[in-house]
Amino acid sequence: MKKYNITGMSCAACSARVEKAVSSVEGVTSCSVSLLTNSMGVEGSATESAIIKAVTDAGYGASPADPAEKKRSSDDALSNDGELRTLKRRLAASLVFLLILMYISMGHSMLGLPLPAVMADNHLINGLSQLILAATVMVINQKFFINGTKGLLHRSPNMDTLVAMGSMASFIYSTWSLFAMADAQVKGSIEKAMSYTHEFYFESAAMIVTLITVGKLLETRSKGKTTDALKGLMKLSPKTAVVVRDGKETEIAADDVVKGDIFIVRPGQSIPVDGIVIDGESSVNEAAITGESIPADKKAGSAVTAATINTSGYLRCEATKVGADTTLSQIIKLVSDAAATKAPIAKTADKVSGIFVPAVIIIAAVTLVIWLLVGRSAGFALARAISVLVISCPCALGLATPVAIMVGSGTGARNGILFKNAVSLEQTGKVSIVALDKTGTVTAGEPVVTDIIPAQGYTEKELLSLALALESHSEHPLAKAVVRRCGEENISADEVSSFMAVSGNGLTAERNGVKITGGNPRFIGASAEIPEDIRAAFEKLSAEGKTPLFFAEDGKTAGLIAVADVVRKDSPEAVKQLKDMGIRVIMLTGDNETTAKAIGEQAGVDEVIAGILPDEKEAAVRRLKKQGVTAMVGDGINDAPALTSADMGIAIGAGTDVAIDAADVVLMKSSLNDVPAAIRLSRATLRNIKQNLFWAFFYNIIGIPLAAGTYIKLFGWELNPMFGAAAMSLSSFCVVTNALRLNMFNPYDASRDKKRSVQVKAEGNPDSSTEKTIKIKGMMCGHCEARVKKALDELSAVKSAEVSHKSGTAVVELCGDISDNELKQAVEAAGYKVTKIV
Repeated sequence: MKKYNITGMSCAACSARVEKAVSSVEGVTSCSVSLLTNSMGVEGSATESAIIKAVTDAGYGASPADPAEKKRSSDDALSNDGELRTLKRRLAASLVFLLILMYISMGHSMLGLPLPAVMADNHLINGLSQLILAATVMVINQKFFINGTKGLLHRSPNMDTLVAMGSMASFIYSTWSLFAMADAQVKGSIEKAMSYTHEFYFESAAMIVTLITVGKLLETRSKGKTTDALKGLMKLSPKTAVVVRDGKETEIAADDVVKGDIFIVRPGQSIPVDGIVIDGESSVNEAAITGESIPADKKAGSAVTAATINTSGYLRCEATKVGADTTLSQIIKLVSDAAATKAPIAKTADKVSGIFVPAVIIIAAVTLVIWLLVGRSAGFALARAISVLVISCPCALGLATPVAIMVGSGTGARNGILFKNAVSLEQTGKVSIVALDKTGTVTAGEPVVTDIIPAQGYTEKELLSLALALESHSEHPLAKAVVRRCGEENISADEVSSFMAVSGNGLTAERNGVKITGGNPRFIGASAEIPEDIRAAFEKLSAEGKTPLFFAEDGKTAGLIAVADVVRKDSPEAVKQLKDMGIRVIMLTGDNETTAKAIGEQAGVDEVIAGILPDEKEAAVRRLKKQGVTAMVGDGINDAPALTSADMGIAIGAGTDVAIDAADVVLMKSSLNDVPAAIRLSRATLRNIKQNLFWAFFYNIIGIPLAAGTYIKLFGWELNPMFGAAAMSLSSFCVVTNALRLNMFNPYDASRDKKRSVQVKAEGNPDSSTEKTIKIKGMMCGHCEARVKKALDELSAVKSAEVSHKSGTAVVELCGDISDNELKQAVEAAGYKVTKIV
């Protein structure tokens, strides 16, 4: 996506106009304009010059986003301090002249405040003073008139056009009244001249632009707060780094660190770039990146991340990711990109914004004509038309969605939950089914020793010592679990000789001249008697999904050690929260059914689908999508196809880059509790957007008829143009302030979750799916495919069949009930072997 900075936009009508102009450029496939950040993202093959020309022709300015912007200070990158200072100066100057104008126009007549004799006795001088003061205020706020006129000339009227027309109409009518007064006074008609004093609306002309400036100031301040999370992330980036070059430690700018540089981090310092520890041990506070408050231990081989803080020891590291490739830079890019994209819910507001201003101008003109036709004075009719112009607020419509998206994305980033775009932030909350990968997601992804059961005559320590003597020579993951446990128990490995690994069975060696063995029960049973209590323990542990390892010494069973990939501590609670939110939870794994079901029971999932390969996971996710909006949660390369296929792909942050790239949401903490938290945050953001849109539409639906005088006959309600301008100013401020409430939202608070009251249909019944994938052995060519397809198509319950000899699969869509056995028989009757149906 190519990014551009856009200038001259003041409301939703402006952003809609720019988006429409750029979308019509040949080669542009998508365009998204953000009123919040005054930026535009464009995808496609269109040239930069064509895009800039389209924006310029629409009446606005455009320039490519500066690639060097990332090297500017964080305060400058997203700061609106300059705009705030300008608005403050404009407002201060406007207030000085407005207060004098209000004193002259209303203070004397309404409150009896004293005026200089020349003004009190001469109404012409009084009116001329008001004209000069009002004109001064309008010149101070000339930006409204310049931008509004440009919009009209380019046939794209905007909010500034409405303000300029309302203020200018008041000023022109008041000026005409002043000249009419002068003419009457010259002709000696003093009474007629006095009547024109009630037709002066100079204070309205000045008050309208001043109040809109107040609103713009409040809006700009609030909009600045919506980017606080992003600015906070940018401030985390260290400015300098200490690198080792030519054998000497040198302090350089962090941006100048290159991949492969050796850098030093002392206690209390921030880590400048992503890297690998090559020497030293320490604890690193990673709260800025993951949201996890407990420091992580680091040693040689551990990965470190830019912007995290070294709390204790000395670390010597090698740079692996620098500049825009660091984790922090990627997080900043994700949050920024999410704000630059549009959520589907914003489409209605965009359509309305495109026609809003012209419609308001027409309504104002119709209001003026109707009141004149019913016999009201020109001043009364004009006041109603002006009220319609200045109360209408396209800004609230344009800001309703982007401010909530920006604050929601920032809140997520602070908690280690990254949404890649506005669509993912909106859609995550609509999930009704969550499919969890087992290894590394539900479980820790690393086998650990869970049970130590020594046989009679052995202690736990003696059994571990015997196991270590064998397993210390093996590279198997289960062996590493035993070695780690012995390390925790401070048990050292004895010397062995004649070590041998018997493939698929176990290990043998000699320790102190005595033969020792370790492995499965069949291997151990061939050389040693296995006691009944040990066999019973084996059966029990196997049923729990654990892998028991038997050990024997000198022909006698020493005991067994059970190893398993254990369920993460937070997994059962996370699954419970998901179920309480009305979400069906399914676990997908390539493990055998016994192990998978044992893990599933511990985690508390609704359903387990076991023994499936990566492409079968993807097929399972496609089937689940037909039952509801489905999210896939995984961390490995083998999860990438399923993550891409799901409605929402959620990647565990500590997982592989492939999984993270394929996902829509990234969880930096690798905690399953972040899954319900992400869904909660998405729902809160969507709720906030709906509130904002309701307010924006409701405000205009109620406000415009009120300003037009529709309620005068019914309730006697009549709106002064000045109050209309005040209402317009506050509408955008209210929308932005409401979005800022998301900063206080706690995504981990489950107390307000909506409880599930009904059972989800088809739960626990995979055969109710309308699609199945058949794994077939023996297909060699297109002819084989045709034979299998013909055999399946002949079945009445099969609607269609897609057969591939390359992947060895047949994906069948069903239109009726049929058993797996019938499908298998049909394929095997055609001469091929069915290995699995999922």
